Amino acid sequence: MLKKMARARRLLLTEGGLTLRLGFRKGLVAAFLGIGLIGGILYHSVDERTINNDVSDLNRDLLRIAHRGASGYAPENTMAAFEKAYHIRADMIELDVQLSKDGQLVVIHDSLVNRTSSGKGGVHKMTLNQLRKLDAGSWYNSRFRGQKIPTLEDVLQRFGGKIPLLIEMKSSAANSGIERKLAELIQKYDQQSSREMKDTIIVQSFNIKSLQTFHKISPEIPIAVIVSRSAEIKEEQLNELAPFAQYLTVSSSLVTEEIVTRIQRTGMKVFVWNIQNLLDIPSYINAGVNGIITDYPDIVPIYVYERL
Repeated sequence: MLKKMARARRLLLTEGGLTLRLGFRKGLVAAFLGIGLIGGILYHSVDERTINNDVSDLNRDLLRIAHRGASGYAPENTMAAFEKAYHIRADMIELDVQLSKDGQLVVIHDSLVNRTSSGKGGVHKMTLNQLRKLDAGSWYNSRFRGQKIPTLEDVLQRFGGKIPLLIEMKSSAANSGIERKLAELIQKYDQQSSREMKDTIIVQSFNIKSLQTFHKISPEIPIAVIVSRSAEIKEEQLNELAPFAQYLTVSSSLVTEEIVTRIQRTGMKVFVWNIQNLLDIPSYINAGVNGIITDYPDIVPIYVYERL
């Protein structure tokens, strides 16, 4: 208890000249509530600042990862959501890729277009041209009417080398061969970028075999395994993943300090998904996670100098 209290001395948050020195968890929660109430003072003002074009440091103590872009503010997996994430200075953008009927890497989460577009039907049953004709923004808000389902190439052209990307390969029979197509596209942009793609891209999936296939093709690209069941984070399973994976993306329901420590002992880092509640953030910081995936990356502290 004394050790934990010593570690809890302060959480220092700095942005735009505002510094908060917080005490133990109650102080942290209270401060988070205050920040939520006065939002524009600390976080939303970031949107108006000159953006630093340097790529975020993946070794930062805590990464703020924009889930499907800043999808709390714009329709998920659209360029609008990615632009928002970039301009509120998220440390990384998470997105989903799968294959169209004609084998193009398109950015969309569901296997069907129904929920997030004006169309109906399976992604893998539509060509890129057909997908491009859909409105991927109006379902969220009429302000985003005309947003399109982007290709991964669209995203790399705009953001490659500017902000790290956490790319989830969707796993299904319809996405057979996605590993090689993704590796080849990353290689294409690696040759054009001023920084090596291994410094700016992480590839993740629930499907371990798919990740192993990708790793054999592009062993230089870091791998993250997404886990949602406690059986997947037992010591034996972790030891099987550690030789090829650098990260575990763990469901928030599984994250405890003990679990995080167990994973980190194998050399892997821990991302937690998908956090939406401001008041949940202190417990995940306290657990020692390396990244928080959220629709609202600007609710996560900007700099964490000392954990709880």
